Amino acid sequence: MNFIISSSTLLKNLQNISGVLNSSNSLPILDNFLFELANGELTISASDLENTMKTSVSPDESKEDGRIAIPAKLLLDTLKNFSDQPLSFLIDPSNFGIEISSDYGKYKLVGQNADDFPKSPELENASSLVMKGEIIANAIEKTLFATGNDELRPVMSGVFCQFSADKLTFVATDAHKLVRYGRFDSTASTASDFILPKKPLNLLKQNVDHDVDVTLSYTNTTVRFNFGSIELTSRLIDGKYPNYEAVIPDENPNVLTVDRISFLNSIKRVSIFSNKTTHQVKLKVAGSELSISAEDLDFSNEAKERLTCNYQGDDMEIGFNSKFLMEMLNHISTTEVILEMSEPNKAGILLPSANENENEDILMLVMPVMIR
Repeated sequence: MNFIISSSTLLKNLQNISGVLNSSNSLPILDNFLFELANGELTISASDLENTMKTSVSPDESKEDGRIAIPAKLLLDTLKNFSDQPLSFLIDPSNFGIEISSDYGKYKLVGQNADDFPKSPELENASSLVMKGEIIANAIEKTLFATGNDELRPVMSGVFCQFSADKLTFVATDAHKLVRYGRFDSTASTASDFILPKKPLNLLKQNVDHDVDVTLSYTNTTVRFNFGSIELTSRLIDGKYPNYEAVIPDENPNVLTVDRISFLNSIKRVSIFSNKTTHQVKLKVAGSELSISAEDLDFSNEAKERLTCNYQGDDMEIGFNSKFLMEMLNHISTTEVILEMSEPNKAGILLPSANENENEDILMLVMPVMIR
């Protein structure tokens, strides 16, 4: 196996897929990149058993097809210290010896048998659809922050994808906050749903360009994303997602419209004085005035601010976790936001005042913190 490739091209391709690698692996072979040279095309893979990411690149020159597993950290550290130049790789299949030649000299290391590298799962009878990278990138951006971290409830640690002939819906919740993101400009031929884990979503977020087409193929257990020269295959989270529709209140007669940035900055300042356990801020709305306050009785700290707003409904006082409110406001991009409420002990609904994209549908829900 013998090929010549630009050091910067190789480094860029390896960095695209290196996010799959774990810092500690139960199987030593997973500390390697799998290099496969065939018909003048070099395919490089990284895996952690749950996720496999591949990228394809054409070397400047190639002779003798072959396969080898090359230590990932050693190779990455070496490539990071080269200026852009051609590198020649010569692999001895008898002892897995690897010799890299550069303008500066030669470097020798030992790889492993490529046959020990885990095989990427086959997707039989998979459903598929094509969507713009912008759709999947926005869906991840709007939902990922709301996923849970509870190991006892793994289904809530991922993003629930619900595809139909009308729209694509992405949902995330940790039982305290919930985000539902819908798109009408992409649909599926058959209705289906599955739960995507966090890691592949983060890998997609780092690698997907907004203007590329992403082909998504999925079965009951596995999902695969193809875009550009990258293929990402991931195992889905097994289990039934909670009925999220049931927790979204239908009747919300009290509607508050307020400037998003002013509201966000006010909560940031006031929350500094809140209780460090509950992070509670109180919203009190009367007429066209919104009062935001917080107190920490243990240290006699308190803060209060007033904002002008547009409000329809009965005067009310409701408490929320300031961290959740700030996260949500940071993930909405409109000038104004709408907060719909029914009672102090029921969830509040946060919405953008007007969707920037007519094909988008965004709803965020936050559970109240009881006011003592």
